[in-house]
Amino acid sequence: MKISRALISVSDKNGIASFARALEGRGVDIISTGGTAELLRKEKIPVREISSFTAFPEVLEGRVKTLHPRVHGGLLYKRGNPKHEAEARECGFEPIDLVVVNLYPFEETIRKPDVALTEAIENIDIGGPSMIRSAAKNYESVTVVVDPADYDTVLENMRENNGETTLKLRERLAIKAFIKTSEYDRTISNFLEKEQATDASFSLSLPLAARLRYGENPHQKAALYGDFDKHFEKLHGKELSFNNILDISAATNLIGEFDEPTVAILKHTNPCGVGSDADLRKAWDKAFATDKQAPFGGIIICNRPIDEPLAKVISEIFSEVIIAPDFDVEARSTLQKKKNLRLIRLLTPTIEARPTRDVRSVYGGVLVQDANNADGVLQNVVTKRRPTKTELNAMLFGWRVVKHVKSNAIVFSSADRTLGIGAGQMSRIDASRIAIWKAEEAGLSLKGSAVASDAFFPFPDALIAAANAGATCAIQPGGSIRDESVIAAANEHNMAMIFTGVRHFRH
Repeated sequence: MKISRALISVSDKNGIASFARALEGRGVDIISTGGTAELLRKEKIPVREISSFTAFPEVLEGRVKTLHPRVHGGLLYKRGNPKHEAEARECGFEPIDLVVVNLYPFEETIRKPDVALTEAIENIDIGGPSMIRSAAKNYESVTVVVDPADYDTVLENMRENNGETTLKLRERLAIKAFIKTSEYDRTISNFLEKEQATDASFSLSLPLAARLRYGENPHQKAALYGDFDKHFEKLHGKELSFNNILDISAATNLIGEFDEPTVAILKHTNPCGVGSDADLRKAWDKAFATDKQAPFGGIIICNRPIDEPLAKVISEIFSEVIIAPDFDVEARSTLQKKKNLRLIRLLTPTIEARPTRDVRSVYGGVLVQDANNADGVLQNVVTKRRPTKTELNAMLFGWRVVKHVKSNAIVFSSADRTLGIGAGQMSRIDASRIAIWKAEEAGLSLKGSAVASDAFFPFPDALIAAANAGATCAIQPGGSIRDESVIAAANEHNMAMIFTGVRHFRH
């Protein structure tokens, strides 16, 4: 069936004038609304206002304009069905063969800081999704377009088919339309649920970004959903694996803790070493010195463009992925000599890239929580001795890192580097012992270091082990029933200790 009439109502007006002009050139009768109609008239494209088509004015400040039987009747009646055809003639329904709609920018609206609920509600599109659904339901006869990227495809299809579109194209566009409306509704419901603090159900719909070769292990199927490629660009190397993507996300979350020039090395989402210095080569040396064995096959991330001196030194070890905001020409040339090394450019600031929700599978459903984006540190000194400025900086450095280490987690640090990391142990004393052992293996002294613990010390033993290793200060959440005995142990060893009041469990 040849497209003879189109209804165009778009929020995103990119490309719509040229698309409408091409339709008008094919003799298509164009109906439009509000700002879209005004734009088309400015472009000298003949257009009928929706109120002229429906013989009913736009009312309620534009809330009601396309919600009319002549619109939905013209979309929904079955072409070729004698009963439908007769009723359409009796009701005066003119067929609408093409619907071009994209929706009020609800997502863009709620991204605004401190957006008012009333403003968000006014940007909930009603008529648009209704038209999209009507057109998509009747895709056997009606073409629906919700994405400007499909304008050229539709025009080409019409050229090849004497003004018609193929059923195959209409089916594909209808599926895309239903996905769009479901995502739109889900965005609204998730926003309102958060805004109103209700106990409604949780739902999530994300577009397929990539099919992956396999998951964590070769026998597991896997895929990536969402807009990962909006935040990261692969410049070189093999396709990213499931584990690469997990590590890239963990690395980006970690490096987001640091404003100063910093290099971090991770393995299996755990930090192996972190170093800060205005000279990136020195920052690397500090990070790498923490553990020279674990980084083999790991992930390296830097929060500054990587230059040639840094590229040369990190190219000496085998890495899976290197991430940075950019790479100097010489640095990129050096690193691209390793054909399997993935080079990833971080496209957005880390504060924008980090997730706002954490979703995990469990038996019978999913657990959903806010992402651990707590940034502030309550500096509640609980010991007789207050920390020196150097000790305080060391504690704060370790606290930023320990947040990203699997629990139970212990980090020894100075003001600009990690010195020993103990991760993922069943008891905190074991995490402390491992961190001390790793520092000894690396030939690093813990004398004068700070010790950071992701959760409270349940007993004095781990703190005492840290003190005996040379730590002079500690930072931890506090909150144990044995806090007083832990504080007493710190005082006995002349340690300064801070309670943050914030726990950083990472299961």
